[in-house]
Amino acid sequence: MEASEMGLLTQIKYPSDLRKLSVDQLPEVCQELREDIVKELSVNPGHLASSLGVAEITVALHYVYNTPEDRIVWDVGHQAYGHKILTGRREQFCTNRKLGGIRPFPSPMESEYDTFACGHASNSISAALGMAVAAKLEHHDSRHVVAVIGDGAMSGGLAFEGLNNVSSSPNNLLIILNDNNMSIDRSVGGMKQYLLGLNTNKTYNAIKFRTTRWLYSKGMMTDDRKKGIQRLSNAIKSAIAQQRNIFDGMDIRYFGPFDGHNIKELVRILRAIKDMPGPKLLHLHTQKGHGYAPAEKDVTTWHAPGKFDPETGERLVDNDPNKPQKFQDVFGHTLLELAEQNPKIVGVTPAMPTGCSMNIMMKAMPERTFDVGIAEGHAVTFSGGMAKDGLLPFCNIYSAFAQRAYDNIIHDVALLNLNVVFCWDRAGLVGEDGPTHHGAFDMASLRVIPNLTICSPMDEHELRRLMYTAQLPDKGPFIIRYPRGGGVLLDWRCPFEEIKVGTGRKLRDGTGVAVLSIGAIGNNAGEAAEATGAAHYDMRFLKPLDENILHEVATKFQKIVTVENGVVQGGMGSAVLEWMSDHGYSPVVKRLGLPDQFVEHGTVEELQKIVGIDTDNIKKTILGLL
Repeated sequence: MEASEMGLLTQIKYPSDLRKLSVDQLPEVCQELREDIVKELSVNPGHLASSLGVAEITVALHYVYNTPEDRIVWDVGHQAYGHKILTGRREQFCTNRKLGGIRPFPSPMESEYDTFACGHASNSISAALGMAVAAKLEHHDSRHVVAVIGDGAMSGGLAFEGLNNVSSSPNNLLIILNDNNMSIDRSVGGMKQYLLGLNTNKTYNAIKFRTTRWLYSKGMMTDDRKKGIQRLSNAIKSAIAQQRNIFDGMDIRYFGPFDGHNIKELVRILRAIKDMPGPKLLHLHTQKGHGYAPAEKDVTTWHAPGKFDPETGERLVDNDPNKPQKFQDVFGHTLLELAEQNPKIVGVTPAMPTGCSMNIMMKAMPERTFDVGIAEGHAVTFSGGMAKDGLLPFCNIYSAFAQRAYDNIIHDVALLNLNVVFCWDRAGLVGEDGPTHHGAFDMASLRVIPNLTICSPMDEHELRRLMYTAQLPDKGPFIIRYPRGGGVLLDWRCPFEEIKVGTGRKLRDGTGVAVLSIGAIGNNAGEAAEATGAAHYDMRFLKPLDENILHEVATKFQKIVTVENGVVQGGMGSAVLEWMSDHGYSPVVKRLGLPDQFVEHGTVEELQKIVGIDTDNIKKTILGLL
């Protein structure tokens, strides 16, 4: 890609400036927008391929619609970098995902052009329908509402719930289906196959456009007649296309599929359907990473490639052999080892085989590994069903995304005490992806559920041992949470050995203060304890707690510091306080963890310092109690 002078893009601060251009100038705007995104993300990493794939959709929407009065609801903010650049944030885009900079995903707290939160998938249709109904009831009769859903989000159950309601509620919502056959890894499942095969005769579409517009202009398309005409239209379309359209079948008028990279055609289509009453779905085929050759060739890697050379496409990967493995990779390799020994083990992930490294087992044992698409609740219940009939699922979900499966965990696994191993990746602070992705709430929300075992390894050896322990017979629902990024050990492979459930370990004798930690944040706590002479215990298990350790600590120490990489309210520190109260102890307990607020984005190190769980702040807390 050759760098341009950004001639047109420099003239656009807001969409009102974009609308001053001619349609013939829009292809150049799309090209410059892509170049801007590539240039910025080469030095300030983020989600590249998705935003490149929707450049034309983004430009066309802001060109045709009167944003921000008209509402564009993005599904998964991976797609929205071009949107940010066109809506007053081009000069600030270099701060994207940085501490104090613009947010990693669209947020109404940042811009009036960002209509809703969109860090998790599949919520756009429901949110946009709510806005469409609000516009009607609040008498904003000229307001248009558009939901843009893609990157595999149509496989999420919430999207289908929204579609069902769209079909039964009076509204003029437009749903744009950005069909790029991808989530992060390639999309899977029946909806993917359906969309790949869905086609509509071009001649039929042309006749339909002209006829529908003529009927509206003559006042002949009334609400009473619309459904009858639409049913006839659907029948004709089914005959021509030789298939039944699921969207037409729900009384959502379907248009497409069209080329999502033909900006002039997109503008024409959007203008043609903009004022048609009733719900509509515009199906667009796009290519994730479009316009940048390296991203087109390997979309999974270029979803979020890190730093790279924009001219050559060479990724600047840190291959330092003296750098510890990522926890996710230790998980992936360990899972395969265990599966080779235990034929009952199966792997389940909701659209994240590469992100969680389950692709290692998937490559070796494809028949025993299941990518269920963006469907966290289904992933849990599907795992429960397999466990009920004798298999042992390892269900890996990012901690923040597992929030969507809370009821499934309770009703479909814990209630029956089924043998499912839940591996919560990205637990705790995740860094630049910010508050929608921090795995902050799992310990506090899950420890109240009966039958669950909840643990967190301090290092890679502990992860392997806990995974081995979890797959032993009759352990019941077993949750292992671990953070994003690397561990601390170079020799991460170790022999498998069982860890007795509900046991922690004393890592350091000390005086004055006892530090109780859980998980990898214990490495910070250990450094602080050593520097201050405090005792240090790795609790390992949140549920059940190690009561022998707690009795020892309560007997020997009057001052305790608890450290966890999760919300402090209701977390491990709260569990310790409850236990102390229940057993008649009354030490001074200082709890360190994430505050009762959504933590911003920044590097993990920066955020640990802000919330007070870095080594220096733990040291200050200990010294303050001495």
